[in-house]
Amino acid sequence: MIRRPWAVGPMGLGQVEAFIRLVAAIANADDLADAMAAIAADLGFQYFAIIHHVDLTAAGATAIRLHNYPPRWAEHYEKNGLGVSDPVHRASHRTSIGFRWSRIPALIKLTPRDRQMLERGRVEGIGDGFTVPANVPGEAFGSCSFANEEGQPVADAMLPLAQLAGDYAFEAARHVWRVREGSGAARLTDRQRDCVLWAARGKTDWEISRILDVSEETVIRHIKLARERYGVEKRTSLAIRALFDGTLSFADILKH
Repeated sequence: MIRRPWAVGPMGLGQVEAFIRLVAAIANADDLADAMAAIAADLGFQYFAIIHHVDLTAAGATAIRLHNYPPRWAEHYEKNGLGVSDPVHRASHRTSIGFRWSRIPALIKLTPRDRQMLERGRVEGIGDGFTVPANVPGEAFGSCSFANEEGQPVADAMLPLAQLAGDYAFEAARHVWRVREGSGAARLTDRQRDCVLWAARGKTDWEISRILDVSEETVIRHIKLARERYGVEKRTSLAIRALFDGTLSFADILKH
């Protein structure tokens, strides 16, 4: 269990600054999880989640996912690939500052499926919460959330501190995941990147060959080599990995 250097006196800015100094030096997920559980409790929350907004199963080990949510809820969440459709995540794409979950209907239009998901979360122990968006240019969207079970109040006075802690916690997670991945990250050639980019835009190999003025066999070879460098089999997974390491950005994919 990691030591809590900030746990002296009432929770305040000084304690959060001590937390920030601590997580800046953390290099493994277990220590970061311990620090997050401790700061969440001191802020008045039972749970935390630092997560990329992707299908966690498809993204594999490259996706940041660190939390202490109830196991049944976490299993249901990952099994059903809710990282992309989660209304909390979608709401975080509409703002640059932290928000209480009660504000979600003001940020996005909730669908019946969204309401079912939020209700399922309440049943499994996740009721109200506060989410800090972490939308890094060139990477998949992410966030740091703090949450309580239904009926456990969220202290408004703690939310500015939660905002600050959440910002630095996500950055600490990015550092930890880079360390875990090591320095052997895939590097694509310019032509491989071009092919992966157009594949991510939904183009077939033949269409890419016409766009880049090369043979279809050349496109197939470039994409095959790119898949091998990332250690993935599907084109979708290839695009996800390229997004995670900054080879592609969402702006690249959406810019036709």
